[in-house]
Amino acid sequence: MPKQVEDKKRILLRIKKMKGQMQAIENALEGDMPCASILQQICAIRGAMNGLMTELLEIHLKDTLVSGDSTESERNEELIEVSRILKSYLK
Repeated sequence: MPKQVEDKKRILLRIKKMKGQMQAIENALEGDMPCASILQQICAIRGAMNGLMTELLEIHLKDTLVSGDSTESERNEELIEVSRILKSYLK
């Protein structure tokens, strides 16, 4: 979790926006909206998810690898973990 209050607020705001986008898709499906509109909303959510991943990764790296009070060994372990997560995300 982000250590800085403003980082946490920014991430939570992104999540709330994504919830709204998901609700819009549900409403569109229930309202028999055209597939093209629904697909466009899905693209928007995918972009939002990628933005969330990027921002949270940046915050995490800043908090743990750059400004964190960790040893070199702990930073190496964290780098391995982040690499594993990125490989999984990019599949």
